[in-house]
Amino acid sequence: MTDRLVPNLQRPQPIKTISAQRPRSETGSLGWNPPYLRSLEDTGLNLLNVADLVLKVLYFGGYMAGHTIADIVKLPFTGVLDTIIDFLKREKYIEVRGAGGLGEASYQYLISSKGAEKAREALERSQYAGPAPVTLDQYVRAMHEQNQQKLVVHRDQLQQVLSHLVVSEEMLGRIGPAINSGKSIFLYGPPGNGKTTVAETIGRMVLGNNMWIPYAIDVDGQIVRIFDGVNHELADDAENYRIGTGMIPDPRWVRIKRPMIMVGGELTLAGLDLVYDDVNKYYEAPFQVKANGGMFLIDDFGRQQVRPRDLLNRWIVPLEKGVDFLTLATGRKIEVPFFVLIVFSTNLDPRDLVDEAFLRRIRHKIEIGDPTYDEFREIFKRVCAAKGIRYDEQALAYLLKEWYINHDRPLRAVHPRDIISQLIDIAVYLNRPPALTKDLIDRACESYFVKL
Repeated sequence: MTDRLVPNLQRPQPIKTISAQRPRSETGSLGWNPPYLRSLEDTGLNLLNVADLVLKVLYFGGYMAGHTIADIVKLPFTGVLDTIIDFLKREKYIEVRGAGGLGEASYQYLISSKGAEKAREALERSQYAGPAPVTLDQYVRAMHEQNQQKLVVHRDQLQQVLSHLVVSEEMLGRIGPAINSGKSIFLYGPPGNGKTTVAETIGRMVLGNNMWIPYAIDVDGQIVRIFDGVNHELADDAENYRIGTGMIPDPRWVRIKRPMIMVGGELTLAGLDLVYDDVNKYYEAPFQVKANGGMFLIDDFGRQQVRPRDLLNRWIVPLEKGVDFLTLATGRKIEVPFFVLIVFSTNLDPRDLVDEAFLRRIRHKIEIGDPTYDEFREIFKRVCAAKGIRYDEQALAYLLKEWYINHDRPLRAVHPRDIISQLIDIAVYLNRPPALTKDLIDRACESYFVKL
């Protein structure tokens, strides 16, 4: 009998996480928090590079207040941006045109013709005109600080988190150690039995607390964009970290829920290195860097355009050494920390993908097999309850005999949800209450199953 993990439609139990409080120090009891910026030196950035960034913002925005510029480049005005503004005024790159309130942050600034020429020169090097980057060293330190504590899950915790699933004890005994490894997991088995569900459940356990990531990082003047509004979700507790000015101590960092990024057949080897935008002239971080501190799920493993062996080869060094190497367009390689739980999920036979030597490098292999009849019945009951349909043991027996046993059809964990959804659609069309009658079951199965 194979191990099984079977999904149903009930909502998962929420995982308790540590609630955030106001940070007391850079490495206080709640972990790493962005340091306070009191001067340009604290940013680690070059004055000329930041000045070019401000000029580009003004070039695109035109007439802007100081606090508006500060909000765009994510730098505090007092102590940091005011230094840049003073430099740009001395060099006659910008002009002051009135004030909208008290203080220099409310002054209105306009780019001069000399400044516009300088901005165009900067735009030829890079079109990036967003939040100021952090340095590579600052990013590396922050990732190490926020990923020191290894997740440890025990059986009772796992049972609570998986209460929305029909899970065998055997399966619990495999998932728990896999989560605790924090390395790599290989999920395989027939389609429709919940591999993606188990991956997402593992992700919820791994991604319990929130973290900080930068909007972008600076590597020798080259910009690598990290924050991605599609793949990253803002944390609910970000407001707790704001200081009296309404800004976080270092606004170049954004607080997010630990990432869980999923890719499928579209994944290529090129997508796992720095992606240079020839038009905008800056880099986009690859998937695994955006997933740093969280989970990276490679779904439909084996159906990518690249060979499975080549994909696994790409992960050998990061998985074994805990670091990843990325290549700039200049040819320079940079080293970044690799705190990512990689999950491979496939419907294909592992033996058809890679050989034993390669599979050995993946720490935990978990088969998500077909449900037993008892497990199928339990799923069916839960789906009926979720859909508001009265469960009928005789109706289920009819379904199993007529549409599974007589056709030698394997059970799939997803079938109860899909069949009952089909049944409800048909009942609505017939203007009758949905129920587990033979005719509705037959019509639902006829429209759901296809002879292969």
